[in-house]
Amino acid sequence: MVKIRLCRMGAKKAPFYRVVVADSRFPRDGRFIESIGYYNPMTEPATVQIDAEAAKKWIANGAQLTDTVKDLLKKNNVL
Repeated sequence: MVKIRLCRMGAKKAPFYRVVVADSRFPRDGRFIESIGYYNPMTEPATVQIDAEAAKKWIANGAQLTDTVKDLLKKNNVL
């Protein structure tokens, strides 16, 4: 199953996340199919940049969203 989820990057206590399309069997920070954006919760306000067209393409092809990514997409008017 393909999922759109967050991949943690950044240093200890300074998280930075990539929004990636990955096979659900791969580890959280492991191999992924495509990177479609990023999320930085450390800035004020939090920075979110997502390629809306790529996200819609993957959702149309049956990719499942995690709860956090679903909230990020709703806040950025992608869904």
